[in-house]
Formats: sequence, structure tokens, C-alpha cells
Amino acid sequence: MSDLDNLLASREMVLVAGSGGVGKTTIAAAMGIAAAQRQKGKILVLTVDPARRLATALGLEEVGNTPVRIKPAVFKQAGVKVRGQLWVAMLDTKAGWDELIRRHAPDDEVRDAVLANPLYQNITSRFVHSHDYLAMEQLHDLHATGEFDLVIVDTPPSRNALSILDAPGRMVDFFGSRLLRWLTVPYRSRLFTVASKPFYQVADRVLGSRFLQDIAEFFVLFQAMESGFVKRARSVEALLADARTAFVVVTTLETAPSHEARFLAQELLKRNMTLGAIVANRVLPNELAGAAAADSAEALRYRSGRKLAESLAAQLDDAPVAVVDTVLTQLAERFDDVALVAARETERRAELASLSPVMLDVPWLAGDIHDIAGLGGLVDRLRVDLTEI
Repeated sequence: MSDLDNLLASREMVLVAGSGGVGKTTIAAAMGIAAAQRQKGKILVLTVDPARRLATALGLEEVGNTPVRIKPAVFKQAGVKVRGQLWVAMLDTKAGWDELIRRHAPDDEVRDAVLANPLYQNITSRFVHSHDYLAMEQLHDLHATGEFDLVIVDTPPSRNALSILDAPGRMVDFFGSRLLRWLTVPYRSRLFTVASKPFYQVADRVLGSRFLQDIAEFFVLFQAMESGFVKRARSVEALLADARTAFVVVTTLETAPSHEARFLAQELLKRNMTLGAIVANRVLPNELAGAAAADSAEALRYRSGRKLAESLAAQLDDAPVAVVDTVLTQLAERFDDVALVAARETERRAELASLSPVMLDVPWLAGDIHDIAGLGGLVDRLRVDLTEI
């Protein structure tokens, strides 16, 4: 088995993280197919990325909160053989909050009061990092049910990925924060209510009738669910650090994404969380940085001419000879730039490889991947060493 297959077979949950635009969603989907090819169980690919790119990568029109199985006929038509079942889902923020309230409310009265609160939908939709916390809640639920043998999570870009790591702790901190005490103190102190009445009257005239009172009422109800939220948050933190959970960091070897990937990998190691692999996407072949490639480019520069251009033009369906000659000359003369980029990529790859037990490479591919067949081809790339391509 390849390093990729070993990683997927040895974990129950894999979180795929990385900067925006590095192909993280596509890699997560490809990993789901890789697992379904080698394992007989049920594999779920869950996206918490609001961009909804997972559906496109899997050739689906839409992905929702409820897991949907990709039918075997779809794989067969794409020429991809699988042994297990591949399911996909995407986090629904609204449905997630409603479920949280129903679960953690101490009684039906508090539950109904929160759900009926006029500010409930507005506040929860803007609650800082709510998407991150809800994602962790859903992961916990999926893991607890045991319905899926492996859950692969496509997380938001890496700065948000750190937010996901911190989301459970932030929820715990919120219940003990000064902000929550300030918002709820009018309902816990008669003296404060009397003293602050003029302030609230002014605030109502500026912000609208009962604005601050409605907020305070909502958070008083919310505070009634503190014990449930805190207990669950601690369980989620334990799940992220569990040996059955691993993180895969996806990056390109450009300067900014690779530095971000290194920071994320180091942060995971600091937190004693398992870094399963780093995937370098859209990588130039190592050979481009070698002496042999430079010699070939130099030879091409001096040997390109009418005869070589005519020979290649004939093989390219009689392309214009002058155009072919220009392309050859430009390629030869600009090869040093490409070689420099390849050399820098090699250095950055080595830095990342020193942090991870597994380093996987994906070369530049022709065109975007937007269907099962394309993802199947990407899986093959993930299973081989770049120098073999």
C-alpha cells in the first residue's frame, strides 16, 4: 500500500487544511475516492468550506447537510473502481444552530424561547466563528454515531483552520467572558437595572425599541445552556487530539502558501495533534533544477532553427513554422527562470518534509479537475513519487 493508503486506513477522521487556492477541496475529494478504492467501509467527505466547491469536484449539482451517497454507477461510468461507499455532505449553519439549541437547552421552555427569539437568527448567523464551532460539533456527532468508518473533512483556508482548532476553547471562554456578563447583568441585578435605565432608554432611541433588552434576554437564555456547551466543547477538543484523528496540510510550493503550510504544520505539532501528511500541489518536476535540464535548454537554444522548427511543425498538424521557431527560442532562453523556480520549490519542499512523516507531491496537471474521472487520475498521482512521473 502507498503512504496515502496507509494514512487513510489507520485513521477514523482526517482534516484537510490549507491556504485558499491551493487545491485543498479537490485533494480532499480525491482522498475520499482513494479510501473508497482500498477500503470496504463507508467513507464520508464533509466540506465546511462556504464556497461549495466540493459538489463541483465530485460532479454533483448540489451537496447539502444530509450525507448523500455517490452511486456505484457513477464510478463505473467514470472508469473508477471502488470497494467501499463514498458519501458527501456540507455543513448547514442554520440547521446546525437549531440542533445545538435543541440538544443543550435544559428544558422545552428555554428551547422554544431561544428559537422564537427575534434576534436568534440574526445573531447566530453573525456569531464570530460559528461556522468553525458548528463544524466541530458535526464532526463529533458523526464520530459518535459510528456510521462512517472514515470522515474526511475539507476545512476552510488555513487561518480559518486554526480557528477550527480553537473553536471549542473559544466557546468555553465565551461563557466566562466579560461581554456575556455585561449583556446579562441587567437581568441578574435589580440595582443595575434601575441605575442603567436611562442608558437603555437612550440606546433604544438610537438603535431601536428594546434592542439591548432583546439582546440581553437572548444571552440570558443562551447562558442557561452553558453546562451542555462546555461539556461538549471539551469532548470536541479531545477528539481533535485523539490518535485516531490526523491532519493533512495541502499547499503549493509558492512562497506565501508554503510559509502558511509550515506555520500550520508547526502549530499542529505544538498542540500535540497528529500531522499525517503534507501534500504539495502543482509541483514542477525536480529534474528541471538539475544540470542535465540546463544543458538540454542550452543545446536547444543553439540548435533551434528552421530545420528543427519545420520538423516539429509537421508533427503539430502543420503549425506555422515561424511560430514554432519563436516558441522554441523563447523556451530555451527563459529556461533559467523555470529552473530557478524549480530549485526554490525543491528547497521549500525539503523544509516541509522535515515536519511531516509523509510528503506527497502532485505535479502540474492539464486543466481543472471537475469530475470523478479526473479525481481518479489525481488519486493515481498521489500514490506515486514525483520523480517517477
